[in-house]
Amino acid sequence: MTMARDESLDLDAARGRFEEATDFTMAVEEEFAILDPASLDLAHGFERMFEESQENEVLADSVRGELIDTEIEIRSGRSESFAEMKERQYERRRLLFDLAAREHRLLAACGTHPWADYLDQAIIDTPHYRRLRAELGWVAQRNNTWSLHVHVGVRGADRAIAVCDSLRNVLPVLLAVSANSPFLDGRDTGLASVRTQIFTRTFPRCGLHDPFGDWESYASFVDLLERTSSIVESTQLWWSVRPHHAFGTVEVRICDAQSDGEESLALAGLMVAAVAQACADYDDGVLAPPRRARELEENLWRAIRHGLDGEMIDFEAGREVPTTTAVEELLEWTAPARGQLGIDLGDFDPTGPNGSQRSRELLESGASMADVYRASVDRTADTYPVAG
Repeated sequence: MTMARDESLDLDAARGRFEEATDFTMAVEEEFAILDPASLDLAHGFERMFEESQENEVLADSVRGELIDTEIEIRSGRSESFAEMKERQYERRRLLFDLAAREHRLLAACGTHPWADYLDQAIIDTPHYRRLRAELGWVAQRNNTWSLHVHVGVRGADRAIAVCDSLRNVLPVLLAVSANSPFLDGRDTGLASVRTQIFTRTFPRCGLHDPFGDWESYASFVDLLERTSSIVESTQLWWSVRPHHAFGTVEVRICDAQSDGEESLALAGLMVAAVAQACADYDDGVLAPPRRARELEENLWRAIRHGLDGEMIDFEAGREVPTTTAVEELLEWTAPARGQLGIDLGDFDPTGPNGSQRSRELLESGASMADVYRASVDRTADTYPVAG
């Protein structure tokens, strides 16, 4: 029996969505671990929570699964402004946390679980995830990680590809800001974002893609992947920034989940602003040319290893600079777009401290890893279900 072709691989239709897209619509996607309240162990239960969510009109359209049944995602849906995106996500968070409480579960927002055994995780029982498990094997089983994504509407297919190509340059900086996963397997890994090391180093078609240049080159490569049975749907392109075929958006996927709800939305706003500023630079003919993958990989590793505590390579100057300096340059570059879109970062300071720094500070003060994780879970409970 021949499987019907997935609509997401209709590249002409996907191009049409970008040609008709509205600039700078936006959406945020936040992933949470589902926990047992007493032990803080991962708790199986996505299917039950998803079933219950379908009884609520708002949650039914915004709750999604992400591979393992101890993870749940909440999506704002398409928003016309940053203010609307925040308002929509506040409502959805509140409903999701209420649902978790009724199911006697806690929700955690952190890039990894500090001690959970990936061998205990169950893959969600749907055709999509059964196919991934069969295709990826250990890779699918190992990926018990949580992240933060944004979608931004970008009009024009060639423009969207150019923006994706150029945004690769700042992905390591965004990752350093977001780093929130220092612990795994009951140990301090020595990394600021072990989530990124797990995901981008194990999944195929992940991390930083080579520049494509234009839609034709991009579509040609995706068509090749389909014809050679490498992919059967476009969501198997797991790059850290990608054009989303179904929505006509540029999706930024580099960041760890954030334990603080206000910081999560502020970081989402910064990512939105980076996409919008890249579009403005494209329109003005000053878009930064995409750097070579081998250069960006050096800075990506520095973000994974040291987060905000390290240094980045300034390839133009041929020298190292503090990562916090690179963050300040990102803030300066995105300032016009943030002003245009009304994106206020509030009390969020992207130069730190971030989640990994806070966790290590507590650990070094004598707290146990369980105590550190409890503090992160408490921060999530205190800041996600409320507005402002």
